[in-house]
Amino acid sequence: MLAGTQQIFRTKHPVAIYPASGTGAWEAALVNTLSPGDAVLMFETGHFATLWKKLAERLGLKPEFLAVPGTDAATGLPWSWRRGVQAELIEQRLRADAGHAIKAVCVVHNETSTGVTSDIAAVRRAIDAAGHPALLLVDSISGLASADYRHDEWGVDVTVSGSQKGLMLPPGISFNALSPKALEASQTAKLPRSFWAWDEIVEMNKTGYWPYTPNTNLLYGLSEALDILLEQGLEAVFARHERWAEGVRGAVRAWGLPIQCADAAVYSPVLTGVITPAGVDADAIRKLIHERFDLSLGTGLGKVKGRMFRIGHLGDCNDLTLMAALAGVEMGLKLAGVPLAGSGVQAAMEYFASHPQQQQALKAAA
Repeated sequence: MLAGTQQIFRTKHPVAIYPASGTGAWEAALVNTLSPGDAVLMFETGHFATLWKKLAERLGLKPEFLAVPGTDAATGLPWSWRRGVQAELIEQRLRADAGHAIKAVCVVHNETSTGVTSDIAAVRRAIDAAGHPALLLVDSISGLASADYRHDEWGVDVTVSGSQKGLMLPPGISFNALSPKALEASQTAKLPRSFWAWDEIVEMNKTGYWPYTPNTNLLYGLSEALDILLEQGLEAVFARHERWAEGVRGAVRAWGLPIQCADAAVYSPVLTGVITPAGVDADAIRKLIHERFDLSLGTGLGKVKGRMFRIGHLGDCNDLTLMAALAGVEMGLKLAGVPLAGSGVQAAMEYFASHPQQQQALKAAA
């Protein structure tokens, strides 16, 4: 299972596994590499980037929050919540940090609250271009096993993830994928840690054990999920998610509603955010859809609460599941009196029917 987990992260280095949610893995990434008062550069891409920043503050770190400036005039929403990480802003800030006070750069790979998948390789290039020694810490809690991710190739020092998204499991397992540079930093980091400490986990994992009781039931599930993913092949898994995502986005376009992510280059293959018209409460629509059709949609979080809802298309899913979800959304929007430009259900059906290639490839591989 440990070897299979390394394949999913695309790393040859250790992966620490915790009986915890992703929030625990956030904390583990910080306390194993940093010391009290350290400056940390973070980037505001949505609700979960904001929560990671708050956690860093509670640990006694000094996070600096970069963001895309301004507000989208058409929707009234902040641009930082409609776009991905801007690597050039990170490079500019690191170049200005001549004394190397910033010890780590922390970014979210797939921002679950907004449907944006940021370019992590570009962030690594920005750090290198600035000639800065800061560690690169990445949250891929919702991106792992759904969107292309390469821990080693992209030069990530700590990748944070969890079990409840692309790994298709209940919440309760979280991960830190490590680099040699991160392990070296852990030798001098001064933030207190015990449960989260990497040293005992990495050492005992070598013989197949943990330093405390693991959540064995979920580990059996993880073992099965790894088999499913690796039998399909990661490239086929990523293609499957990209196809579903484009079908759902086609439905949103047909409805005439804005997609939360405003930059097509960073559309998420994991989920799609849908902005409702001004004055229309997205949560009221969600409630209506849930009550009438027993369909649960993701809520808007933080700065986009009440202005958007989210449609997931990840993990153990298929075309018919998504078609049912889109039908429920379309019926709910009509019942709520939201004017639609056309049928998103029809658009998605046409897309899925005319783009069967990946599905056939998956069957052939099976």
